[in-house]
Amino acid sequence: MSDYPIWAIIALLGVLTYLTRFSFLGLVGDRPLPPWVLRHLRYTGVAVLPGLVAPLVFSPGSEADPVKIAAAATALLMGAWRRDVIQAALGGALVLAAGNWIL
Repeated sequence: MSDYPIWAIIALLGVLTYLTRFSFLGLVGDRPLPPWVLRHLRYTGVAVLPGLVAPLVFSPGSEADPVKIAAAATALLMGAWRRDVIQAALGGALVLAAGNWIL
């Protein structure tokens, strides 16, 4: 495959990403969103975090690393306890960093 189709696809994806973000920030940014949209947007972090973490921990190609499993369990428990995605991610990251440093 030559360089032209690859760069055309990259440029197209960049434009589509920009237009998707602009639709929320540029067109609707100065108006309040309806309550049903805000209710659905609350679950974005809860949906994205497992989608990022689960393949890293449980994919068939990855080894069963006890540090990764402990970090994922910590993030899960921290998220259920504190109800905050940022705190859950930070808790899992701290356990992962500490576990890798110790081992």
